[in-house]
Amino acid sequence: MESSNGARAIGRMARESGLSVSALRFYDGAGVLTPARVDPATGYRYYTPDQVVLARLVASLRRVGMPLAGIREVLAHRHDAATVDALLDRHLRRLEQGLADARRELSSVRSLVAQEDPVPSTTVTVRGPELAAAVRAVRFAVGSDPELPMLSGVLFDITPDALTLVATDRYRLATATTPVGALDGPPVEAVLPVALVDRIPAAGTVSVTVAGGSVQVTAAGEVLRGEPIAEPFPDYRRLLPAGGRPVPVDGAALRAAVAAAPARRMRRDGTEYEVTVLEGGPDGIRVTDGPGVAVNREFLLEALDAGGGQLLLALDGPITPLAITTESPRSVSLLMPVRL
Repeated sequence: MESSNGARAIGRMARESGLSVSALRFYDGAGVLTPARVDPATGYRYYTPDQVVLARLVASLRRVGMPLAGIREVLAHRHDAATVDALLDRHLRRLEQGLADARRELSSVRSLVAQEDPVPSTTVTVRGPELAAAVRAVRFAVGSDPELPMLSGVLFDITPDALTLVATDRYRLATATTPVGALDGPPVEAVLPVALVDRIPAAGTVSVTVAGGSVQVTAAGEVLRGEPIAEPFPDYRRLLPAGGRPVPVDGAALRAAVAAAPARRMRRDGTEYEVTVLEGGPDGIRVTDGPGVAVNREFLLEALDAGGGQLLLALDGPITPLAITTESPRSVSLLMPVRL
């Protein structure tokens, strides 16, 4: 069906754009591709010829797995070639990282299929003070939602090169890496209950053994035992920043500025909290009462306390997580932005 002014009904729009009727309805509801007109009597959607090109752009981005937020950004900046190139490059890097992760997982699957014996245990040994610093860097982000038990622990991602600790409560994510002194067994991931992690001594060397459904921590003459959380932990690697423009900041100075500045109060889902807005400029990153990247103030202060010292902050826009990076220990904290 086509109206007298050349507008396409949704069926024709689907055929010409490569998006299904259900996809067009979804992108309308998401505010990404809104029809030029909706008949108030029938509810039929009509699109202009110019929107066919936009719909084809959405279809192309959808086929390469661009998230909804990324599609919005590309459409919003489609007349700025440099910005679009940067957005596409960032997504391509994520796809390449995802492919590398998939290859690693498939390699692990082949190894497991080839094994007739039970999965061998893995023991990793690290320095106690370095592990304690990594725990401090991620501890603030551990979740407490009883419906998401895997987020109430700390992921221990053990590889030959490094032990990476990860914690998230969905609103923030923190990772920290410590060097491996010795590794006996294959790479493994295990979510350790936070109660067990909090008891690990901070001195000497620490050995963590993962064997199927059990975990044993040996440190300072003490042996701690527990069971890993069985539910799978989210794929944190896909959430880590692929690019961005990190800016060096003094963590203590920024924390003082955040603590001293007036904070906006917001209420979402029955919960009231304070929000801090940050903006980047020629003089670095500062707290502002104007437009910028808004984050939960309490979460920001906890992330700054966990990082301390010299930090790197990356602000990539109001819908992109704020990334806070430290070098010692090597850690990354992501804070989900708040829509004002």
